[in-house]
Amino acid sequence: MKIRGCLVGVVIGVVLTGLLVWLVSGADFSVRGNRVGEIEIKGTIMSSQDTLKQIKDFRKESAIKAIVLRIDSPGGAVGPSQEIYREIRRTAQSKPVVASLGSVAASGGYYIASAASHIVANPGTITGSIGVIIHVPNFRELFGKIGYQMTTIKSGQFKDIGNPAREMTPEEKQLLQITIDETYGQFVRDVALARKLPEEDVRKIADGRIIMGEKAVELKLVDQLGNFEDAVTKAGELGMIQGEPEVEKAKKSKHSLLDLLIGGDVSEKLTGILDDSSACLRYELQEFSN
Repeated sequence: MKIRGCLVGVVIGVVLTGLLVWLVSGADFSVRGNRVGEIEIKGTIMSSQDTLKQIKDFRKESAIKAIVLRIDSPGGAVGPSQEIYREIRRTAQSKPVVASLGSVAASGGYYIASAASHIVANPGTITGSIGVIIHVPNFRELFGKIGYQMTTIKSGQFKDIGNPAREMTPEEKQLLQITIDETYGQFVRDVALARKLPEEDVRKIADGRIIMGEKAVELKLVDQLGNFEDAVTKAGELGMIQGEPEVEKAKKSKHSLLDLLIGGDVSEKLTGILDDSSACLRYELQEFSN
């Protein structure tokens, strides 16, 4: 009996110690059902994996009643932007998603925001820039000066389209333009669908122009003017949260070795520069992409 009593005492002691550590570490005893999930989308969009996981995690968590996307991005690659757009659309069917636009949420940044249930922007937010662009480098003259030559063996006429060692042919330019136009049509269609606007109205302003937040409200690209706190309040209303919403930030993936060595922001910019050297279709505002 004494041994059993000692074991019970040890268990109780361990439980109390754990509870004490939890309290000291700042454990939160607030109402766990009054939560709004915050997901940050910052910088050039070149990958969707982390953002998709954060969205899905918040969608599945019943205590999260609404999601706020804090977007500060000039856009990026088409594929990842489309993947995020579709996941936001899917999530908005089961719980509210509010997009909070920061200083820049243009091109692909606006594309993913358009999928949200509600969009909040500052009057001076740079948004819009609806369009598609592709950069194809040409190093032919440089290669000639340094004596560099490239021999290409290909299976078809367009297999080495974008080869930086030569001029692009008229047929290649035409093919890329067709691809650009097709992708542009997807952009216009998706924005019109999400914002419940006629495609003709979206196409009128989808010429790559930047639009300030205040004007975007007039054009029905944005729902209201306000800051991040206003977006959180709106998310709380849409999520039917009683009282002030508690904001829970999404868990971020582990830092890479490059992040640890030179810092996350510098690593992100360096990665963006390296990615920018590739010829890929982009929903991106060029003035703010470097």
